[in-house]
Amino acid sequence: MEPMEPVYGAGVLLTIAAVAVAVLLFLIIRLKMHAFVALIVVSFITGLAAGIPFGDLAEVAVSFFGSTLGQVALLVGLGAMIGRILEVTGGAQVLADTMISRFGEQRAPFALGVAALLFGVPIFFDAGLVVFLPIIFSVARRFGGSVLMYAIPAAGAFAAMHAIVPPHPGPVTAATELGGSIGLSMLIGIPVAFVAWYVGVYLFTTAYAGKIMVPINEAMSRSTVSVGGGGSGTDGGSGTDGGTDSGADDTGGAGGPSDISPQAAPPSFGLVLGLLLLPFLLIALNTGTATLRAAGVLGDGAALDVLIFLGQTPVALLITLLVATYVLGTKGRSLSTIEGLLNDALGPICAIILITGAGGMFGGVLRYSGIGAALSESMADLGLPIIVSAFLIATLLRVAQGSATVALTTTAGLISAAVTAEGLSDLKIACLVLAIAAGATVLSHVNDSGFWLVSRFFGMDVRTTLKTWTVMETTLGLSIFVIALGLWMVVP
Repeated sequence: MEPMEPVYGAGVLLTIAAVAVAVLLFLIIRLKMHAFVALIVVSFITGLAAGIPFGDLAEVAVSFFGSTLGQVALLVGLGAMIGRILEVTGGAQVLADTMISRFGEQRAPFALGVAALLFGVPIFFDAGLVVFLPIIFSVARRFGGSVLMYAIPAAGAFAAMHAIVPPHPGPVTAATELGGSIGLSMLIGIPVAFVAWYVGVYLFTTAYAGKIMVPINEAMSRSTVSVGGGGSGTDGGSGTDGGTDSGADDTGGAGGPSDISPQAAPPSFGLVLGLLLLPFLLIALNTGTATLRAAGVLGDGAALDVLIFLGQTPVALLITLLVATYVLGTKGRSLSTIEGLLNDALGPICAIILITGAGGMFGGVLRYSGIGAALSESMADLGLPIIVSAFLIATLLRVAQGSATVALTTTAGLISAAVTAEGLSDLKIACLVLAIAAGATVLSHVNDSGFWLVSRFFGMDVRTTLKTWTVMETTLGLSIFVIALGLWMVVP
């Protein structure tokens, strides 16, 4: 939908945008309004204030809401189902045990983190953390020392994957809002997540956080079976209001040991790893084929069209889900049990899907009214590169209200006009998605329910959580941004 002719000048439009964001934060933080409702209310108010006619406003808002959901809901739903299948069949335990046995006792924190990175591709932050809790406590009890030596690498890995790698809702929404390639964002995001995790999480833990003595939270350790038996909240991840999160804004419907069939043997490490790699291989084939065809190296042909189709992100995830359901889910389980497991995976993600849709609505209204174009002009006047502006805007929103989803979707909407005006390549847009995710990751603190989730699970007081989790999230976000900035300077 093309933007309308602006009714007001750039100064007035920017003032409207600033007031809109302030009202949004006030509704979420002070009035405790759910982020979904707050985003819709502010979208309508902003549209009216910017001069969108009454007769057009509802149609415009709903159009942007629907277009965002069309991209986000499918990917998030399929990703949640894949995560659920891997989770209840014991894939997470197999992954962690194998990594620890191969890397050795001295590198157990590294092995746990790598296992969480792999498992964190399809599963959301809090669900992954809940599933890994008994593994973390078991390893900490076996090797001794502070539980943070094992907890921070695993939790930070889930946070990294959730923040920057599709099919998680934040990066999917940002890539969609900016008109980029979701598949390319995934292919770039995965290695960036690994490097940023190693620098910003693992090295931070071994040098500092792991040396802060925090004993195993025995009460939580004894209750991990019951904790794992169901979802742990809504958008915030810990059962609080829908406006805060850890850089990971939703649940994946974490299941517990009671979901695992006693008749089914756990899957092999190779099988779990193969399932995690399957969508990436399909997407890589799609991207490579399309790139070579655009360069004239490959011609037209039905076989190439099939490769491109199979590597479309929704198709790749659907294929992975079907394969995972057949090779894992059907072992020792009835078809009705499988249907129930997959159904359970969808319930907890409804809130986050609706929030991302409402975030797309807010961003769309900003663009349609001309506010996005006015912001792009003001950023040009400041002389800041758009990637720096994206990081700073996302950081301010993250610190102010806590929700990474709101920070991601709002920032993407605010800068989308500038991205369109500059005609950036998909590679550049992927770097922008990383920069926005970096800003939406830093400085997790007391307005972030993920902060309380980690604090509660590992038995830390507020001061210790600030000294460890908050600092780790900041070093992780800064690591992501430095990598994004470096890529921005070299990619075409």
